[in-house]
Amino acid sequence: MASTHVNVSGKPAETSTALLETAAAAIQGFDPINKIHQHLCAFHFYGDDMTRQVEAHHFCSHQNEEMRQCLIYDGEGPRAKLIGVEYIVSEALFLALPDDEKPLWHSHEYEVKSGMLFMPQVPGAVQRPDMEQVCKTYGKTYHFWQVDRGDELPLSLPQLMMAFTRDGQLRQELAKDIERRYEISFEEEREKRRYMAGPDHGIHPLANGPGKGRRLALREVDVPPVGSVPRAFI
Repeated sequence: MASTHVNVSGKPAETSTALLETAAAAIQGFDPINKIHQHLCAFHFYGDDMTRQVEAHHFCSHQNEEMRQCLIYDGEGPRAKLIGVEYIVSEALFLALPDDEKPLWHSHEYEVKSGMLFMPQVPGAVQRPDMEQVCKTYGKTYHFWQVDRGDELPLSLPQLMMAFTRDGQLRQELAKDIERRYEISFEEEREKRRYMAGPDHGIHPLANGPGKGRRLALREVDVPPVGSVPRAFI
């Protein structure tokens, strides 16, 4: 169960579709999906409007020790909607990014140390070693489906999302709802994570915005005629 509940446009899946899915699953491989090994739950807000806050369930796989890639859903049940993606990188990889790229990324230190970023159903003592690593990372997130406004399909442009960086930003009704559903306490976990440390060089001043709203904009551009595009023949 998630904090947003919207219907999806279209008629229900038919029996023939289910049969095709079953047959395909028996033949095809799903290696990228099968690499997913971790479920993280947190909250995001829109890069140009902090009042728009959504619950975000991340299903993540490691590309290597310094990068994870996560599919983001609005819940964890079978009818959950794929609403976005997040890339999580180490401090070293973030610092190597061009300066004009860094403002698109957010830090995770506050999310982790506040207790609001957690692994559902995983005991605190088990998840804390990984949270120690996540605490030092940065993430870049786009949402494609604005479920918080009730959209029945992914509409408009992708939305750059950000993460919370201090107390008082997350709406209390969202926090209380997820604490109730997962039977957890952010405050209790905050105390147990007090020892954790953020990025070794501190949170970079260009991360998280910095302090300014950001949104994607679409603009028309001239496209070269097909005849002017070089062709490659094999």
